[in-house]
Amino acid sequence: MAKKDDFVTKIADIETDFPQWYTDVVIKTKLVDYGPVKGTMVIRPYGYAIWENIQREMDARFKAAGVENAYFPLLIPMSFMTKEAEHVEGFAPEVAVVTHAGGGKLDEPLVVRPTSETIIGHMYGKWVESWRDLPLRENQWCNVMRWEKTTRPFLRTSEFLWQEGHSVYASAEEAESETLSMLALYEAFAKDVLCMPVLCGRKTEKEKFAGAVATYGMEAMMHDGKSLQSGTTHYMGQNFAKAFGVQFTDKDGALKYGYTMSYGVSTRLIGAIIMTHGDSRGLVLPPPVAPFEVVIVPIAMKKEGVVEACHALKSTLENAGIRVKLDDTDNSPGWKFNEWEMKGVPLRIELGPRDIEAGTMTVFTRDNCEKGELPLGDAGAVWAALKAMCTRMYDRASERMRQRIVNAASLEELLTGVNGGNFVRAGWCGDRACEDRVKEFAQATARVMDKTNTAAMCVCCGKEAKHTVFFARAY
Repeated sequence: MAKKDDFVTKIADIETDFPQWYTDVVIKTKLVDYGPVKGTMVIRPYGYAIWENIQREMDARFKAAGVENAYFPLLIPMSFMTKEAEHVEGFAPEVAVVTHAGGGKLDEPLVVRPTSETIIGHMYGKWVESWRDLPLRENQWCNVMRWEKTTRPFLRTSEFLWQEGHSVYASAEEAESETLSMLALYEAFAKDVLCMPVLCGRKTEKEKFAGAVATYGMEAMMHDGKSLQSGTTHYMGQNFAKAFGVQFTDKDGALKYGYTMSYGVSTRLIGAIIMTHGDSRGLVLPPPVAPFEVVIVPIAMKKEGVVEACHALKSTLENAGIRVKLDDTDNSPGWKFNEWEMKGVPLRIELGPRDIEAGTMTVFTRDNCEKGELPLGDAGAVWAALKAMCTRMYDRASERMRQRIVNAASLEELLTGVNGGNFVRAGWCGDRACEDRVKEFAQATARVMDKTNTAAMCVCCGKEAKHTVFFARAY
């Protein structure tokens, strides 16, 4: 029989070695494994189930907003990448290029998509002719490749999965409005589905997407106080429309260029979940995206009626729409408890002869590691417990973020703040040199700008602050 803490000893201490804790957890819970090509990952079934749940929940929101799904090719002609100068300069270090195929050299090299603004811009240029064709709003779920130098599963890999939405409108106001509305959609998704508080705002010119007029980011605070960019939306103006001839005849008969925007989140969200909610025992998964919301562990399963009662309970909960795993393997209950705790299953139900006789079921909630009792087979009570867990997880993460956002009026205070594992709110004059100086001095970057400018002076040069910025170290 395995000792109770056997599984815990297999992962590093979350407080003293957070990076190793993260690596241990994603590998030992079988979320991912390393691919044979450097920087790639194999997403295993338990990890992919989380992504499927994220995809399902987010896709429903996109469709409710009127966005349609499509698919665009993986390979992009190199000439497309050079049509928008800022875009090609920004992505050049990361692109993978195909030069040979079919036993010979290609006439034109092909880029493995790092993002699809160029090829979608090309197609939109073919499809858009009249103001009646607008708005054109499409999204694709796909993989992309960016040749990263330093990689870590889910957080930064050479190939990853994501969604990328692309829209073209007749006016700047409409495109800018969707840029902000999709940011709001992401923020609500983070709260309601991932139980994760985020800071949303505009990025600085240095941090914006290559080729965009303006980029907006969604930043989440990880357990160690570092930031993880968890989603972005981009207002492109007419940059890509002019590069790819996205023109339409307006109501007044004039030929005009469209205004485009794009938005995306990726499998990085799985990393965000892990590092926001995980604890010393492993994963703590938000119920809406957990592969299993409930695991049933039989107690004294050889006793008459126990296994049958567990199967009946499983059917009852599944009929109520709950994702359930019945662990009827021959491992000991203690071994199962540790395994499913490390895998972060939200609720564990223990069911044995005494429970059956009493008409109850013992329930263990993963987020607070507390046990209680519920009426046997009461699916409504189980749903209520899952909902309460979501609320606690969000509130706990929100309180941590609130406590770890500090203000700074000098570079020294900013350095002290980030060294303490905090986000630092500070003034910025808008000068790129001051932004670079902050990074050099404190190894911190501007994550997003606060919605209101409350700072009096720039944290670096002391001049009047044009923006209040959240600075942090980031993954």
